[in-house]
Amino acid sequence: MTLHRRTFLTRGLALGCSAAASPLLTPVSLAAAPWDNRLVVIILRGALDGLDLLRPEGDRDLAALRPGLLRQGSLALDGFWGLHPGAAPLLPLWRAGELAFVHAVSTPYRDRRSHFDGQDILEAGTPGLPAASARDGWLNRLLSAVPGVTGETAWAVGLEEMLVLSGAAPVARWAPEARLALSPATRRLLEVVQHDDPLFRAATEAALGTLDDLAGDEDGAGPAPSRIAGFVAGRLREEARIAAFSLGGWDTHAGQAAGLTRSLARLAQVILALRDGLGPVWDRTAVLCLTEFGRTASENGTGGTDHGTGGAAILAGGAVRGGRVAGDWPGLSEAALYAGRDLMPTRDVRAHAAWVIAGLTGLDHAVLERAVFPGLDMGPDPGLIA
Repeated sequence: MTLHRRTFLTRGLALGCSAAASPLLTPVSLAAAPWDNRLVVIILRGALDGLDLLRPEGDRDLAALRPGLLRQGSLALDGFWGLHPGAAPLLPLWRAGELAFVHAVSTPYRDRRSHFDGQDILEAGTPGLPAASARDGWLNRLLSAVPGVTGETAWAVGLEEMLVLSGAAPVARWAPEARLALSPATRRLLEVVQHDDPLFRAATEAALGTLDDLAGDEDGAGPAPSRIAGFVAGRLREEARIAAFSLGGWDTHAGQAAGLTRSLARLAQVILALRDGLGPVWDRTAVLCLTEFGRTASENGTGGTDHGTGGAAILAGGAVRGGRVAGDWPGLSEAALYAGRDLMPTRDVRAHAAWVIAGLTGLDHAVLERAVFPGLDMGPDPGLIA
């Protein structure tokens, strides 16, 4: 009997935690995972404004909602979509078919608009907040569903604990050394305490962004995000197949024109550093950038946007079918908005993540819908992986 990869993976799920002890599986030599493609997950903390990153300029209602934010002008992608000028370094990837976007998506999280609840749901990959006794992430459940993974298969990179890779499966961790570093707990406390005060919130966000830029400069290795990208690329060129880290600075309540430009420049730097560092492995890589929720359709009185619902995801890499925007556009008329204020989500962002994983790993849909994203209906294939 021929044991095809999909059959092997599906049966591995059925074996559960006993897979590692199975006499059939134990002798199998798997350096890190039974697939050759690579996945990088970047969590954009603070809620990326997808409507500003990827502007639906063909929608006649956009201009009235965002007269100030649109003054910067856009980079035309096609007859409908325009790209924020801060993402200009990524245009060559778009033209090469290695950059794509998914619009009008969100997790099942609604209405309370708490960063920390939203991030937990995004990283847990569940419809509701995970119980304290069962806090594991969807990437860790992916590892648990596949026999043969090791501690070198996946890396959680950065100073903070990442729920998305937390759980029973072995995960390696690395954080850049930095003289100018705050502990994750201190950063989170600052964000919570200052969030509802516009003046102090803006100052805190600017200071943390500067700190991130400076971290690592003392040894000549460059800003921390570049160091993280270089480390990740090095691991993925070898035995690792999955890496995850986060980038902050996306909570743009005020002064969004400058703040988003700065954050997009940092993200572009990271993605391009991954491409350069991965070399030939880039062709077998997908970079998936996700955020906890979107932002309001209308700009506010301080040149920013507030917490919203629908948003956008970013995909990059040689394994991506790029040069396109996926998703069902709902429109920006008042009747089309969620609760009269936010972009209406038309699809669960977890479904897109599941289809990316399926395309990279060959995992059976039943595994993804039951074990990795419990209760998810993946729906039709959006064709994100080449």
